[in-house]
Amino acid sequence: MLVVHGAGAHGSALWPVASLLAGRGVDVAVVDLPLYGKTKTLSPGTVTYKDWIDLLVDLVAAEDDGRPVILLGASIGGLLTVEAAARSCSVAAVVATCLLDPQERDARSAMTRLGRLAAIFMPMLRLVRGPIARVTVKISWVANLSLMGRDPGLGRLCAKDAHGGGAWVPLGFLASFMQHPHSEARTAVLPVHLMHPGLDAWTPSELSEATVRTLPGPTTSRPLRGCGHFPLEEPGLQDLIDGLEAVAADVLASTK
Repeated sequence: MLVVHGAGAHGSALWPVASLLAGRGVDVAVVDLPLYGKTKTLSPGTVTYKDWIDLLVDLVAAEDDGRPVILLGASIGGLLTVEAAARSCSVAAVVATCLLDPQERDARSAMTRLGRLAAIFMPMLRLVRGPIARVTVKISWVANLSLMGRDPGLGRLCAKDAHGGGAWVPLGFLASFMQHPHSEARTAVLPVHLMHPGLDAWTPSELSEATVRTLPGPTTSRPLRGCGHFPLEEPGLQDLIDGLEAVAADVLASTK
C-alpha cells in the first residue's frame, strides 16, 4: 500500500495512521511529493500537478515486484491517486478519504479561502504563466487549514509545518491543479473505495460522493464516524483501518 498526502500534509504526518496497518499483512510506504516533506526539488518554481501524477505512476512502476498495489489518497491526494492508477497497470485498488474535483464549483469554493468568489478567479488561472507561475505562496494562505480537524489545534499545527501546510508552492502548481480535468480517472475501470470522514467541516462528504458517482467503477462508499478531514478521531480512525484491511483482503482474494 502506497499512502499519498494532499496539500496540507506530507508522508511523515500520515505515517502515524499508516503505521497502524504494519504487521497486519500489508507492506506500507508513504511518499513525499515534490514541494512537500523531505523531497528535494532542483527547480521548485516549475513543479506542476502533472509532475505529481507522473511521479506516482513512475514510483508504482519502479516498486512493482509482482504483488498487488493499493493506493491510499488523503485529501486532494484522493483523485490524484485515481488519476495515477488509471495510467498504471499495477494498481489493484484505490482508497480515498476525499475525492474533491477542482472542476466543480462547489469543490473550488470548499477547498480555498475564497469561498464562492473562487468561481470569479477561475478564468484568471489561464494567465498564470511565465514568471508569474514561479511566484510562491504558502499553501496555508490558500487553503483553510483551520478546518483540518475537529480540534482547531490540528489546523494550527499543519499551518506551521514547513514540510506540509506551511510549505511554499508556486502559483503555477496551484493553477495546474485547479485546471486539471482528471479525465483519465473517469475512463479506467478499477475499484475505488471512498472512505470519507463523517464530520468533515472542510470538504463535505457530498462533494466526494458526487465525484465517485462519475467513476466507471466498481466503487464503494463508507463514512468514517466522528472524525474530521484528517481522520484521527475515533471511531473513524478504526473505521478507516478496518476498511483498509477489508480492501486488502478483497484484493488478495481476487488474485488467487
